[in-house]
Amino acid sequence: MGDIVVTAQGRAQAAQDVPLAIAVIDPQLIRDAGIVDVRGLRQLTPSLQVTTGQSAATGVVITIRGVGTASDNPGFEPAVGVFIDGVFRARAGLTLTEFPELERVEVLRGPQGTLFGRNTSAGALNIITASPKFDFGGYAEASYGNADEIELKAGVTAPVAGHLALRIDAGYHKRDGYSRDVNADRRFNTLDRYFVRGQALYEDGGLKVRLIGDYAKTDEQCCIAIHTEPGATGPIIDALAALAGREGIITPVDIEKRRASITPERDLMEKVKDWGFSGQVDLALGDFNLTSISAFRDWRALRNQDIDFTGLDRTYREGYRTAIRDITQEVRLQGTVFDGTLDFMVGGFYLDERLKLRDTIRFGAQAGQYVDALLGAATAGLSPLAPNGFSLYGSLPGRPFLGNAFLADPQVQALIAQNPALLSQFTTFLPSPVGTGQYSDNFRVDTRAIGLFTHNIVNLTEALSLTIGLRYNHERKTIRADLNGVNAPCTALLPGGASAVFGQVLAANARFEPIRLLVCNPTINAEFDGDYADRRSESELTGTARVAYKLTPDVLMFAGYAHGYKSGGYNLDRGGFDSTYFGGDGAQLSDLSFGKETADSFEAGVKTNPSRTFQLNITGFYQDFSGYQSLRFEGSSFVVRQFDKVISKGIELESIIRPSTDVSVNLGYTYLHTVVDDPLRAGDDDGKQATNQPRHVVTSAFTWTPPITDTLSGLVHVDARFNSDSNTLNAPGGIASTTNDAYILVNARLGLDFDEGRFGIEAYVENVFDVYYNILGFPVPEQIGAYAVYPSPPRYYGVRLRTRF
Repeated sequence: MGDIVVTAQGRAQAAQDVPLAIAVIDPQLIRDAGIVDVRGLRQLTPSLQVTTGQSAATGVVITIRGVGTASDNPGFEPAVGVFIDGVFRARAGLTLTEFPELERVEVLRGPQGTLFGRNTSAGALNIITASPKFDFGGYAEASYGNADEIELKAGVTAPVAGHLALRIDAGYHKRDGYSRDVNADRRFNTLDRYFVRGQALYEDGGLKVRLIGDYAKTDEQCCIAIHTEPGATGPIIDALAALAGREGIITPVDIEKRRASITPERDLMEKVKDWGFSGQVDLALGDFNLTSISAFRDWRALRNQDIDFTGLDRTYREGYRTAIRDITQEVRLQGTVFDGTLDFMVGGFYLDERLKLRDTIRFGAQAGQYVDALLGAATAGLSPLAPNGFSLYGSLPGRPFLGNAFLADPQVQALIAQNPALLSQFTTFLPSPVGTGQYSDNFRVDTRAIGLFTHNIVNLTEALSLTIGLRYNHERKTIRADLNGVNAPCTALLPGGASAVFGQVLAANARFEPIRLLVCNPTINAEFDGDYADRRSESELTGTARVAYKLTPDVLMFAGYAHGYKSGGYNLDRGGFDSTYFGGDGAQLSDLSFGKETADSFEAGVKTNPSRTFQLNITGFYQDFSGYQSLRFEGSSFVVRQFDKVISKGIELESIIRPSTDVSVNLGYTYLHTVVDDPLRAGDDDGKQATNQPRHVVTSAFTWTPPITDTLSGLVHVDARFNSDSNTLNAPGGIASTTNDAYILVNARLGLDFDEGRFGIEAYVENVFDVYYNILGFPVPEQIGAYAVYPSPPRYYGVRLRTRF
């Protein structure tokens, strides 16, 4: 078992010599496990969780040790930083492209407050791709599987001059969807993506320059949600959908069939373009090394979404756009002095980010019918005038306007007596909401961030070392918002509106507040239209202190402390404003602002290599997060809640067993206890295990490459992940129909290698036992007592041909 070299501390070091909890996945294991993007990494690393909720483009959530950022709102930055070839990726969704050939993946657990300083309060993924070589070589792969899956990938590298080598990689991956819409017989959760990536490497003595340019694009339908609880409004949704010849909510629930119902006129389109370039310059200056990494990234996503998640045409998104442009620059100077006693590093980091978001939420063709049906059910029999109940829009026959119910009120009669013109407000239907809503809510956030850091290893003796790191972080965010909505029914009820007096009378009657929220939901409340501007800035010192002791050449003991930080920002959603109509103080950007999140982490562990065939690492950790940023659905919209404390503690075990050159076994176990400690804000969720975080996770990977003849060998690979019980609701308490019992996911691959690996053929199966689990659960907006989940992929299988030269 040779040393695995990592750069987790900004230097090339053997992984077993780094006093840090780190998991390293080598390229051969990545190929054997069939990992194509960051989601597949969780199968091999128990402390890592990667999920995709309502969007593959913007809804990817990466957590380490139970902590991440569960939000597809781009105003929230991830707690787990992702770095590809030293370049920071600003959001988790920006990483969900197909991997080119990799050199390794480093999973750094716990706050990385010094070297990977920006927004890594929970950890970091350090992904290193294969670089150009000065020997001609390449590879090509082609796979075909069920669901009409096609995957093509190829790369070639070659020297073109004495000091210059080039490399190009490209890939294409498509697959039919695994979820079906019963109303239009469409497939969702599809794959359709490609990438191309070019590199140039120049090496001359102490100078090394690596240039990378890449482009990736997706055009997919993702992600469908399935109701597990129809709720009290379910029968009304079914009845109204039936009027349009559609199924509203599929009942009885059979989520393992992965069937859902959405409106045929709506889709779940996601188109993403991601491109950029970077340049890394390494210059050797005697005992010192100077490194500069410059990068430009541009990422754009366009989405549609049926956001009532039913066959009822209530609300939808169309033309939802996100764009993020990042310019980053990092400079590091590293070297050794005092005869190797001090290994120092100093550096700086700069980020210039421009984020644009255009949100669009519209009322569908049955928006008025839904409100009138709910109001009718709530007021049926209230008056002889309305045996079927009252309505607001007159969209259903036989239901008079609700204002008629107040005409017998003495106060209303007195108002009308004073001003007879008010009578029309109590007898005239409100304007239809169909086609109105957010026409274009435009947000722009500009971020400037700088970091100045030093990271030093002091070798006190040959066996004892001390690591000290410190980073100064400063960020400034400027926001501008241009909110444009049309919601005539809501506007009519607000002060100064055409039905303002009726609106005041309606507001005075608490029983009608749910109906008022349907008319003036904060996410489509025209009261908030206008132009806004704000700015915020903050600074934070982060860093680490660690001690390491080599008990023997094969046993390293370490303990350390780290302070991490994630910047505050803005919730880019008008739903976070306070409405004056509901007793608030009106729209102001401070309503959308949230503060920074910090983490204090303590860990201790031991790394051992008792023999060349066996490796065992054990780590215990305790992490205290303050100001934990949480976006939570609270009845009618998503709002920001910052919890006072979130505590994450546990134990991690990792082992590699290689009894022979053709057998390798990777084992991992994590015991995780991550809970909210804030009874005032968390309520019933206080003390509950965090969302999507099982207490026990076990991962394993077995690979056997037996020689068959001198030029022929076999491949047997099986990997598995066991998760204990967990809930998937975006509040830790959980609902029974959205939880997961313990389950195990198994993948397998069988193959033959010809001519010492130059050619190969493999058969693969993902999710061998076709296990179903819920990816994420959520309360469905505007549907009382309704819950839905995003379903997991089924079993996939196929065959892959490959060649290397």
